[in-house]
Amino acid sequence: MSLDLATETKITWCPGCPNSQILVAFRQAVEGLAARAELEPHNLVAGAGVGCHGKISDYLKVNTFNSLHGRIIPTLTGIKLANPSLTVVGFTGDGDSFSEGLNHLVHAARRNSDIKVFLHNNQVFALTTGQATGTSPKGFKGGTTPNGSPDEPMNPALLMLASGATFVARTIASDIAQTKALMQDAMRHKGFAFIEILQPCITFFDTREYYRERVYWLSSEHKASRFSSALKVATAPIDKKVPLGLFYRVDKPTFESTFATVRAA
Repeated sequence: MSLDLATETKITWCPGCPNSQILVAFRQAVEGLAARAELEPHNLVAGAGVGCHGKISDYLKVNTFNSLHGRIIPTLTGIKLANPSLTVVGFTGDGDSFSEGLNHLVHAARRNSDIKVFLHNNQVFALTTGQATGTSPKGFKGGTTPNGSPDEPMNPALLMLASGATFVARTIASDIAQTKALMQDAMRHKGFAFIEILQPCITFFDTREYYRERVYWLSSEHKASRFSSALKVATAPIDKKVPLGLFYRVDKPTFESTFATVRAA
């Protein structure tokens, strides 16, 4: 019997919103892992923050939790610490975790907390009608920056690498198959896993054509085990080409295993 992760809740994202593609990719990722006995759905917790992305928890028939704005990461950290047997996944937005709760994200990465963070990066506060976030490009015109944002954008993948994340990847919502595969790899990984999902906001900042002309997938020649290689692709100027794929993966002791050792002592 196939696993049904859909709920009866009506999907209220804008028609055509790439958030729906992320939802499909995650459902398929979970279904695939469950079919291969790599994941028990009742041991899965999917958390979400505040923003358009946050609605995803209403559309998943698994254990879910919605946090305060920018506070999903410490919530997930606590859930995993309390019950290390759980697979703990968090959905967050660039407004939610790169404008509100950035400190939590950085500390979870440096601790190597065994949680999986999927960033819906549309580069805008879409739920509140289009204000600039920490990842909005310089010159972005929105509700709070009518003359254009004067700030340089943050680079999520680069920041996570610098913060000590042991799994860093980037994908685009429109490629459901590749997003699904990366989500599965992240959930298999023991440690802090971060996936930046480029998710154009078709209502307030439609970047679909921009990315369509620039994205490419890393070849097999890229060595994800080398930090220097990961830095090179993470710092590639996105005004020319935008690399996608697994940037970095390394095995290190998790926060939970270290915490258990310290507590036992």
